[in-house]
Amino acid sequence: MQLSTKSRYAVRAMVELALHCNNGPLQLKLIAGRQEISEKYLEQIMHQLRAAGLIGSQKGSRGGYFLSRPPDKITVYDIVNTMEGSVCLVNCVEDLDECGRIKNCTMHKIWSSLKDLVVTELKRYNLSDLAREQSLLNLQLPGVTP
Repeated sequence: MQLSTKSRYAVRAMVELALHCNNGPLQLKLIAGRQEISEKYLEQIMHQLRAAGLIGSQKGSRGGYFLSRPPDKITVYDIVNTMEGSVCLVNCVEDLDECGRIKNCTMHKIWSSLKDLVVTELKRYNLSDLAREQSLLNLQLPGVTP
């Protein structure tokens, strides 16, 4: 299993919003520059995040993107699930009709357990946690401002 760049970039963009959640909306150009993501690609990502209700946007000269909930109420799972749709390694874990061998499958329990572990781990971290960690990393890098 490998997460798409959309998921990884979405988490980075959301951490950027969390770092500045008390400063008003952030412009797409600023987020893209700080996170080294193409503006065009980031725009698609932000559209998905907004459609899922994780972020909001404001138009105008002071416009931009902002978190729709407090950073401690948005988990990494929320973001990854929005971008990927599922973290299952195999389809039969979520769709039992996908395979007629489930009753005789020695692997089904393992695939299901792996999905549960991934979901649990992704839900363990929220944007407040990641923003705090990013702030500490930024303090260690010369010339980087949070």
